[in-house]
Amino acid sequence: MYIAATRRADQAGGRTAVGTSRGFTRNVPANVLALGAVSLVTDISAEMVTAVLPTYLVLTLGLSPLQYGLLDGGWFGVTAMVRLLGGQIADRTRRRKLVAGTGYGLSAVCKLGLPLVGSSVAGLGLVLAADRTGKGLRTAPRDALITLSTPTPHLGRAFGVHRAMDTVGAFLGPLAAFAVLWTTHDAYDAVFVVSFCVATFGVLLLMLYVRDHREPAPPRRAASLRAAFGLLRLAPFRRTCVAAALLGLLTVGDTFVYLVLQRGFDIPLRYFPLLPLGTAGAFLLLAVPIGRLADRVGRFRVFLGGHLALLAAYLVAAAPTGGHASGTASRWAVLLVVLGLQGLFYAATDGVLMAAAGPLLPMHLRTSGLALLQTGQAGARLLSSVVFGAAWTLWGAGPALYAMGAGLAGCLLLARRLLPSAPLDPEVTG
Repeated sequence: MYIAATRRADQAGGRTAVGTSRGFTRNVPANVLALGAVSLVTDISAEMVTAVLPTYLVLTLGLSPLQYGLLDGGWFGVTAMVRLLGGQIADRTRRRKLVAGTGYGLSAVCKLGLPLVGSSVAGLGLVLAADRTGKGLRTAPRDALITLSTPTPHLGRAFGVHRAMDTVGAFLGPLAAFAVLWTTHDAYDAVFVVSFCVATFGVLLLMLYVRDHREPAPPRRAASLRAAFGLLRLAPFRRTCVAAALLGLLTVGDTFVYLVLQRGFDIPLRYFPLLPLGTAGAFLLLAVPIGRLADRVGRFRVFLGGHLALLAAYLVAAAPTGGHASGTASRWAVLLVVLGLQGLFYAATDGVLMAAAGPLLPMHLRTSGLALLQTGQAGARLLSSVVFGAAWTLWGAGPALYAMGAGLAGCLLLARRLLPSAPLDPEVTG
């Protein structure tokens, strides 16, 4: 389906919409579907590894929550450093597909590095840093291609469909990891090798079916680091970056939340990789309808609503660690509510923020601008991981979550005043 649709996309970036007037892909360009297929396959590979790393590092190798927070924050830091580089290269060369493909390829190769370094924490850190480098390189060019391939009024839906396809991979990845561990009697190396094979297939899909967007050449030296930071002179974009960074500073990493739930419910380790399925399932169900809602009522309003869902997830997740949830039924209810709220958070924020920010940026600096926004978020989440890891070590998981929730509530009040209030922002074409 994706292959046939992509072949009908035009050379300018795939603005041809596919699907019926009532279908799932209405007003979604073929190029977005092709990128969604790549993300789906790649996320299967990535989530296979992500699903097993927390238990491997914290519960098998014995890292403390603070050590894991430093390592987790380091991954965000590496991603933050290379996003701007990837955005600059993509805008200067106008070869966004090539830059994204390089990132996908690097991440694929890193999957083979994991079994080679064995249990060396330093080796694992280097390999995972390289994997995050690949993610940092590919994210902004991919999202820029989506915005450049889609008419502005339909950006929320387009990102919703893309993120829904991406989340199918996030849903299947932990299942694949669980199946491999089950059949190989907990052989982590087998998970890494299978992950590499799947990631390689994703790179092939990108090469064959995604089309680049080659707009007319910008003025000489228009795409520079100075020009990228100059985008912060645009007040709506500057306020968006500040608000996103503030909220990112109080966003606890998923793996920390899963570890809180694992310890609160005494979940057996072999079932730990299945926890992300609840988040992925809610994300998958909600991504498209929430993207459509954002197109109608305002993308920034939906973005803030997603963080309210995250705040609720913190408060509910902290309860079992304090012994407030008793009985099997109530514990399952808490577990499902937390995972569902996390899925709602991602559905209302991940693609919605890119859909809101894209039209605020000129076409020739679209990738650099999105990379700048994502860099601020990644840097903030680096600090968040370290702060939460330290708070957990000092106070325990429950009090640490309550403290992050209080901070998030305060930042939401600030972000509400910072973010533009228009439901649809005019597209910048200069």
